[in-house]
Amino acid sequence: MKRLFKTFLEKPELAAVLLLVLLVALFQHLSEGVLLSPANLRGVLGLLPEMGLVAVGVTLLMICGEFDLSVGSVFALMPICMAVLMNAGWSFPSATAAGLLVCLAIGFLNGWLTIRFNIPSFIVTLGTLFMARSLTIVISGGFPPRLPMDAIPLQLFTAFVGPGELIRASFLWFVGIAVIAGFLLSRTNFGNWVRATGGFLPAARALGIPTAGVKIACFMVCSTLAGFAGMIQVLRVGSPLPSMGEGLELAAVAAAVIGGTSLAGGIGSILGGVVGATLIRVIDNGLVLSRVDSNWFKFAIGALTILAVVGNAWLRKHGRSMKVED
Repeated sequence: MKRLFKTFLEKPELAAVLLLVLLVALFQHLSEGVLLSPANLRGVLGLLPEMGLVAVGVTLLMICGEFDLSVGSVFALMPICMAVLMNAGWSFPSATAAGLLVCLAIGFLNGWLTIRFNIPSFIVTLGTLFMARSLTIVISGGFPPRLPMDAIPLQLFTAFVGPGELIRASFLWFVGIAVIAGFLLSRTNFGNWVRATGGFLPAARALGIPTAGVKIACFMVCSTLAGFAGMIQVLRVGSPLPSMGEGLELAAVAAAVIGGTSLAGGIGSILGGVVGATLIRVIDNGLVLSRVDSNWFKFAIGALTILAVVGNAWLRKHGRSMKVED
């Protein structure tokens, strides 16, 4: 029993899971059973992949010891590029591939500048945040471009599927990508390299780990997932808005931190990022259903982020100091 408790203390994502269960129970009571109703779950699960995919990428990058503040702008830039190219006569697959290549290029630029000039990624990605947002407005002309929906296979991305049509196809993309990312992080050498690079960079270099390549790869994955999530949102709402994704970068960082990812790098899990994103969606939806002023939402997320950082530090400290007999 003591060993189990020690494991729980050392894995803050488990604490996030427990908090999620408690909040679901609380909001289920306050909403008089509406929170877990099929109609409401369709809404919550339909929106979750858009933030969840960004949170997965940001979590991976934070474990590697870096930040990306440009994901909110990339979230808007990719579908804008896709829509403009489709209006120019490109097919959906080719326009999507081109948009994702733009995301990869931005991720590579973020990583290369950070490593080549030894600049904090916070500063580099703050710059690309403004650059990508400006490009979004310039390319679109400041207005949402027309999206030829009849040329897009919506059933592969936003159509409701499964028993009772409870979830969208985008949720399956989200789960699949999260599982793959979790497997890579926990079961492969690449995952070990990511943790080592974020945990203690000099030691990782001494062990021969290609730390520069690992960081750049994580930047590229983070940027690509943000762009893909933006495309999913646009296919859901039917219009690519130049302003979409504003503030998303901070929400994704909050989701990662709430899920137990360390701001210093080296510690965290994809499950934690997914749970953190789910918590944010549940709080947002639960406050509305409970008839609480929606202006308290950001306050709740901010307070939860601070509590997560303090609580996770306390859990790790006591988990490591606890002695367990063999």
